[in-house]
Amino acid sequence: QVQLVESGGGLVQAGGSLRLSCAASGRTFSNYGMGWFRRAPGKEREFVAAISWSGGSTYYVEFVKGRFTISRDNVKNMVYLQMNSLKPQDTAVYYCAADALPHYFRGNAATRSTDFGFWGQGTQVTVSS
Repeated sequence: QVQLVESGGGLVQAGGSLRLSCAASGRTFSNYGMGWFRRAPGKEREFVAAISWSGGSTYYVEFVKGRFTISRDNVKNMVYLQMNSLKPQDTAVYYCAADALPHYFRGNAATRSTDFGFWGQGTQVTVSS
């Protein structure tokens, strides 16, 4: 059973930074793409960033490009989301997600919510103005 545990959320002022971490266990981590999603109050869950199994490719939603960086450590089975220049509209619960398919079965990069078969419990990020 795949388990994903996020940490690193909190309260930060606008313009500040946070680093989210996600610890993965339960299968060969390095075979799978990983992603970060978020759900703001009253809104649908939305894609934020994704990273390929090797870390060689990354994908971002437009409104975080240049501010957020996704990375992974395949030795430690960790994925990270470095968030800089945070804005109040970044306030949300952030979820770590793991691709349902290994990279050798995944034709395109996993970026859609339906591509991800496993989810963490979420970590709250609150950005004050």
